Amino acid sequence: MQADKRRIARQCQGAVIALILGWSTVEVHAWSLDPGLEGGVSSEESPTLTLGLHHGFTAPPWLPSEWQPWSLQLSGRLLLMPGRNSEKSNAALILAPAMRYTFAGGTFVEGGVGAAIFLKTHLRDSELGTAGQFEDRLAIGWPWGRGAFHLAIAHYSNASIKPPNNGLEVLSLGYRWRL
Repeated sequence: MQADKRRIARQCQGAVIALILGWSTVEVHAWSLDPGLEGGVSSEESPTLTLGLHHGFTAPPWLPSEWQPWSLQLSGRLLLMPGRNSEKSNAALILAPAMRYTFAGGTFVEGGVGAAIFLKTHLRDSELGTAGQFEDRLAIGWPWGRGAFHLAIAHYSNASIKPPNNGLEVLSLGYRWRL
């Protein structure tokens, strides 16, 4: 019984490793970083501007057809939150993976959890508690021209690692250029 459990565990580990290695080698020859720009508003009612670089990995061709609409999206973004009047500006560096599902017409939905480092933990009406935050992000998008528009909502929180944990939400509209 114990030997069967070990054999099954080794097979599962092997399958996961093969999937990760296979997915990561698919587009190595076509590595490019697509620039993105987003404008939005935070739950603090302050404007936001996000500059980003993105790369997508499509599903390996050897995966079944049900997996082909899925892709892994990796992004690095700089979230800028300019201060108003006497308020000081804030910024965050974000690294985030996301899973994307693309429908037949090119419209897509994506979601992921990433990491963010904020310069300041005090916002106008909120306290983040820690500079390190988790980013939960959902987006819907559609192709347009040489890229894609997307509407996204992101929530930043320290997962109650250290109080206070008021969190921050950002709603944004953006465009990614396909280079």
